Amino acid sequence: MNGKALAAVLAALLVSSCQRETEGKLVELSGRLFVFNYRVATASYLVTLRKLRPLPDGSIVSAEFEDPKSGDTLTAQEKIFPIDEKIVIQSPHLQCVRKDHPYTVKIHILSVSGEVLQEIETSITSDVDQSVLPARPLVIGPGYTPNPEVFRADGSQDMAADSDCPQ
Repeated sequence: MNGKALAAVLAALLVSSCQRETEGKLVELSGRLFVFNYRVATASYLVTLRKLRPLPDGSIVSAEFEDPKSGDTLTAQEKIFPIDEKIVIQSPHLQCVRKDHPYTVKIHILSVSGEVLQEIETSITSDVDQSVLPARPLVIGPGYTPNPEVFRADGSQDMAADSDCPQ
């Protein structure tokens, strides 16, 4: 077998193996991370999915996120629009995120009737503790006015982190 023929056979095998990995899947995980917004003192999970094929009209993405503070489940749900190639879902605000701790995330793609079309389970691990965030937002209002609880009139500042987190 010459080199070109061998290359063609190998390429065909690679393509067919990739197709088997995504066969039956509607979406695949394309990104997952923690978002720490220092300015407003919030943290949240952010998960992105890539559509592999069209989804039924009215489909919904639902996610269950492990709550770092209590271990309970936080939920979020978003409608999936046919035009979107990327699906993004973000958790409610979090407290007590710990560095190097894997947090569980379960994602469900649902039909308009609530039937589960696909499930994905993953974890997200932060490379920093949430203690890097101040306990209160640094700014308030639409004009980014300095928060008087942080930047006091006497010129002092309170940048303390949230201390209500279990160790």
